[in-house]
Amino acid sequence: RCFYDQKILQKTFGEWKEWWTVCRERELSLGADSRYRHSLHNLMFKAWRAYVCQQQGERNKYYVAESHAKKQKLLRTWQHWLAYVDVQRTKHAMHSVALAFRERSCLRISWAVWRRRHYQNCTGRKMSILALQHWAQSLQSRAWLQWRELYLHSQSDKQKETRAVTHHQHWVLKRCMEAWLGYLNLHRAKKLQNELAQEHHQSRIVQQYFSDWRLSWECRRRMHAHRKDIEKLAARITLWRVFAHWKHYVVLCVEETRQCRLAEKHYKYHLLVLQKFWNSWKSRL
Repeated sequence: RCFYDQKILQKTFGEWKEWWTVCRERELSLGADSRYRHSLHNLMFKAWRAYVCQQQGERNKYYVAESHAKKQKLLRTWQHWLAYVDVQRTKHAMHSVALAFRERSCLRISWAVWRRRHYQNCTGRKMSILALQHWAQSLQSRAWLQWRELYLHSQSDKQKETRAVTHHQHWVLKRCMEAWLGYLNLHRAKKLQNELAQEHHQSRIVQQYFSDWRLSWECRRRMHAHRKDIEKLAARITLWRVFAHWKHYVVLCVEETRQCRLAEKHYKYHLLVLQKFWNSWKSRL
């Protein structure tokens, strides 16, 4: 019986050792999975940061290209305006030649009228040159409008061209404003996406840590419950062994009592036989 109890205890210890080995392997596997997920999240975050830096570099290149395009448009506009001024100067030179020819052919009154008009034209030309210098220095629409108002006093036939230039400038300013508003909206959207991505990343990390902690807590709870079950099983085995010893002791006591009774009965029977033989011997004696 002791050998049987020892074998049961050895078998129970072997099963407990096997269970403990499985739990240890499971803990190592969970730790390896946690480290793998952590490294994977780290790689994902580095890739996302590289993507954001690349997007920012592309946006900077786009802004530089857009600024260069605006400068090129302004340069082309300035070149067209210079060509227009050269044409106007050529026209004025031809007009001066025509005036000189008319001066030689017309009367003195016509000469006076022509001189007065020529003076007005010269004055208007000087005013246009001053307006041109002011526009080249400030590059603002108000200076261009002031020059147009001064220039309209001398040459009314330039109203359409001046209006066309003003309309073009307003159109360019409108496009610049629309592009700036688009850039502002895009920047806000990118900033919102970055904030949302950061919040999502933080929530994922918190959720992952909470899941790992819950798994660890569940494993510890199971180990604690299994330990309690093992302690209960050990208590039951101990109680069963005590009961078995007590039962064996009771059986031994009962057997000893029965043997004592049998021995006493046999002794009494032996005494009766002896008494019978003794009586028989005495009667024969």
